[in-house]
Amino acid sequence: MTAFLTKTILLGTSLLLLHGCYHVRVNTAAYDPSTTYQSETVHTLFWGLVQEDVIASNCDSLKIKGLDEVRVTTNFGYSLITVLTLGIWCPTEIEWKCSKPCQREGEL
Repeated sequence: MTAFLTKTILLGTSLLLLHGCYHVRVNTAAYDPSTTYQSETVHTLFWGLVQEDVIASNCDSLKIKGLDEVRVTTNFGYSLITVLTLGIWCPTEIEWKCSKPCQREGEL
């Protein structure tokens, strides 16, 4: 019985310590951001019926109208919350970088 208990404890400890996270990244082929990552944790409720919009206010303040990269991240804790609430609450980390402003062409 002690060997079984030891294996169970080792397995449980391994699952807690060796958990990971995953990232999904969307960027352009000409990847060349002008800012560092900005991030926000968003909370989706009731299987997506209630969602938050993410506003890239740092891009707006720089008068940049485009994003160069968007990264969606989740981790073990966020996944555990989603599973334990049966999908009612799903937290996710959203990160983005602004693109460089367009160059003006021609003379004014």
